Amino acid sequence: MASSADQSEVSQTPQVIFSASAIGSTQQTSGSSSKPSASGVQRRRLSKSKPRDVRRVRLQAPEGASASPASSIYMGSYGHNARQSKSSIASARSASLPPASPRVSISHSHLESLLQDVDQDLDTYGVEELRDGFFDASFFKPAKVDHEELMKDAEETLPIAFQKKHPLSPKHFLPRQWHGIKDFIHAVTTTRAGVKLAKSFLAFFIAYILCLVPVIANWLGRYDYIMVISTLISHPGRTIGAQIDGAFLTITGTATGLGWGAFALWLSDSTAVASRGYGGILAAFLVLFMGTIAALRSYYVRLYQLVLCAGIAALYTLLADTSQEVNWRKLFSYGIPWLFGQALSMIICCTFFPDAGSRPLAVNLHNAFSVMQDGLILPQKHSIMLHRQLAWTFVNLSEVYRDLVLDISITRFRPKDVMSLRNLMQAVIRSLLSLKMESHLFDNFERTRSRNSAFDQLRNTQSNSQTIREGSESREDETIISIDETPKRPTIQRTDSEERAVALVADRLSEPTSNLLSCMRSSLARCDAVLMDMSGYRKYIGPPKETSNDILGSLTKIRKVMIRYDEAEDSLMHNPDLPPTYSNHPEVVELFLFVHPIRQAAHSVEALLVKVNEMQQRHPGWRPYLPSYPWRKSFQRTNAQVRHDRGGVTAGFYFKSQSQLARTMRGMANIYKPLPRHHDTPIEKEEDLTATRMDTMGKYEEEAESARDRNSGASSKKRFRYRLWVVLHRLQGFETRFALKVAISTSLLAVPAWLSQSRGWWNQHESWWAVVMVWIMSHPRVGGNIQDLVTRSLCGVLGAIWGGLAYGARDGNPYVMAVFAAIYMIPMIYRFTQSSHPRSGIVGCISFVVVSLAAKANEDISSVAMIAWTRGVAIVVGVVAAVVINWILWPFVARHELRKALASMMIYSSIIYRGVVAKYVYYEKGEEPTKEDIERSEMLEGRLREGFVRIRQLMVIHFLLPPRFTLPNHY
Repeated sequence: MASSADQSEVSQTPQVIFSASAIGSTQQTSGSSSKPSASGVQRRRLSKSKPRDVRRVRLQAPEGASASPASSIYMGSYGHNARQSKSSIASARSASLPPASPRVSISHSHLESLLQDVDQDLDTYGVEELRDGFFDASFFKPAKVDHEELMKDAEETLPIAFQKKHPLSPKHFLPRQWHGIKDFIHAVTTTRAGVKLAKSFLAFFIAYILCLVPVIANWLGRYDYIMVISTLISHPGRTIGAQIDGAFLTITGTATGLGWGAFALWLSDSTAVASRGYGGILAAFLVLFMGTIAALRSYYVRLYQLVLCAGIAALYTLLADTSQEVNWRKLFSYGIPWLFGQALSMIICCTFFPDAGSRPLAVNLHNAFSVMQDGLILPQKHSIMLHRQLAWTFVNLSEVYRDLVLDISITRFRPKDVMSLRNLMQAVIRSLLSLKMESHLFDNFERTRSRNSAFDQLRNTQSNSQTIREGSESREDETIISIDETPKRPTIQRTDSEERAVALVADRLSEPTSNLLSCMRSSLARCDAVLMDMSGYRKYIGPPKETSNDILGSLTKIRKVMIRYDEAEDSLMHNPDLPPTYSNHPEVVELFLFVHPIRQAAHSVEALLVKVNEMQQRHPGWRPYLPSYPWRKSFQRTNAQVRHDRGGVTAGFYFKSQSQLARTMRGMANIYKPLPRHHDTPIEKEEDLTATRMDTMGKYEEEAESARDRNSGASSKKRFRYRLWVVLHRLQGFETRFALKVAISTSLLAVPAWLSQSRGWWNQHESWWAVVMVWIMSHPRVGGNIQDLVTRSLCGVLGAIWGGLAYGARDGNPYVMAVFAAIYMIPMIYRFTQSSHPRSGIVGCISFVVVSLAAKANEDISSVAMIAWTRGVAIVVGVVAAVVINWILWPFVARHELRKALASMMIYSSIIYRGVVAKYVYYEKGEEPTKEDIERSEMLEGRLREGFVRIRQLMVIHFLLPPRFTLPNHY
């Protein structure tokens, strides 16, 4: 019953009937063949006397055995039998096979490029390269380039941000803001963004209302708004694990900053001499502390919350209410409100729509399955966009798993299962990326179906078949590649042999391939349904209830469909009507290039189904999981919300991926040693063919290797000098430069706090917020452009003005101030916590809180206008100083990094290509690729793919970052 049901279900699937498009007339010629060289290795040349209207490549087959003295090398990627299905490759490799056919040694990608280039100049100018008979290097003249077509293709490949207009243009500024408002309303009212915003705003609003209560405000002290700042920096719009981690780090950092500042205050008041020079002591402590935590902020991203809060607390302690007499109460005025703010955020995060980490995982998995299903819709018109989505999903899956295991989580998915699921899903995406999205094989659907009757006549017509075989056997010693094909593929009549060969392959493989595509799509949909059921979010995220979760049925079905495909392919390979060579039938080659990756993708989907079925059978319940990410690596990573709040996500990902690639490639640069060029050289020792790192290592690299190795015999003095050099060289990095910039900017702005001439207005107007804003706005990589400078300054001014209006509307009426706070802070908190401009959002939030609550606390001392403009100016000065110093000292120039990145990726691609060819094509006998080699290759491919994704994101920064001190002239 099950078998019949499966059979009926397969028969109802959409049918893909292959019909090959016309490629132009084919004229038979007799080109000259090349002569074998004296060494027995074939030198394949292209005939120069060939007429221009005939565009063919004729390659002479090797006479006799084509193996060189280095005959232990196997062609790992290509079998020796021209007719070999995928199901028989494993058994065929172990058998004794005849010498290779020249057809097998042709690169598919190069063959396809020849087929599509009608204007290819085939003159090699006498240049040739010998590669032991495996491949022929082609040195053709570069094809002519259509500049208009090239620019059109370049525009299609550029990021969508390049199509945007100037963000500060008066013509586009207001429409852009209106569009942003509509997007904000839509996101808040229809997506999960509304819940995150409600959680963040609720914590702020409760703390703000508490500060408006006179009794609580008097008890907390003059700086009661520190509680509100605490709820903003550690807002509850994140997972429970991230909130716990953030609370621990922020409290630890605050205690460290207050402790360092208290020690500096105690030392400055210890003696009468120290009391007279207290400003110098506090300045020295400030420079030393800020430089140290700035370096830590650059080295270890995980400590961002700790060092940020430590810097704010230290600056407050050293710069607020400065005098020769220490007021120890100000420590409690900062520490107690901070603790209450953290407790409030923790309570709201754990009680109001709590998220323990399972929802972000479920959302990303569901989105990944949706993109994977789109990748199986063939043909695909927008293949470029789909490839970008697949590549981004491939990279994002690693981030999803990393975010899960970095913090405490409560979920039904075991971290080990998520890691295996990530690897299998990336394997499926890797297979989908190899599919040919734009194929002409789906054209003329009905026309191809009508040809099915011709196949019966073809099987019964023995004379035609015999003629085809005889004609092919007479030329079985040569390979002819027809390249009369234009990119637009005009409809021109084909020969009868071409028509029959294409029709035969299309008839045999169309239905199995259609079933494979349909089965893979339904299997991925069922995997999505099962995982969403396990997560508990299916009714909120999808897929719909109509999607079945029968994984076992999908697994059985896809295996049956794969078996039917293999049987159909085996039958095709043994069909006597199939031409023995494909040189006269380029569309047959194109058919195989299209269907074989689909069959490989089916194997990846099968492995994914097995894992999902295992997870479904286990059916685990909800349980907490502690962080399981490696301890050392965890300092270089942080959760998604901290990455967003920190800013500069794109630059951070880019530099991290480049550093990973550099470390990986450093170990691959010198691991392959080519075989001797002269095959007649006797090989006495097998060690001569084995390369060591010292064989191709440079002089200085060899010295460094010996200094690192304790067993190398290097002297202790040499090892000490090497370690000292490593430390000094590391101090030249961007981390030390960032620490120096922070130390300079904070110390210079803090000078008025310790001078008797300026101490009065500094303390009265709380001007120390200028130094705090420098610390908050600084970034180790991206300081900001003119647009960022203008936007952050405007947010600071707007917050100060709105805070003054909130107090001045009804002379500090708490209800009116609460209404003003709700109107202003809801969009500003969204900008800080969820938009792509978090740093301007935090400036607007801090500016409003400081001005409005400072006016409430000092209502009998200063006017609201004085408080608004003095605090506002201090905040704007800090914002401007942070951006300008990044322009002056070691600025981040995206276009420079883009050039370096492209050069590096070209080198990395060449190294990986060399390694792949050496490992999988030219490997020695007995050194076949192992499972570990394949896993390492997949890891390298993943990192290389991530590198290209990050470079594409860097292009957007390059587009948005104009030259320093000048406005961009075009967007």
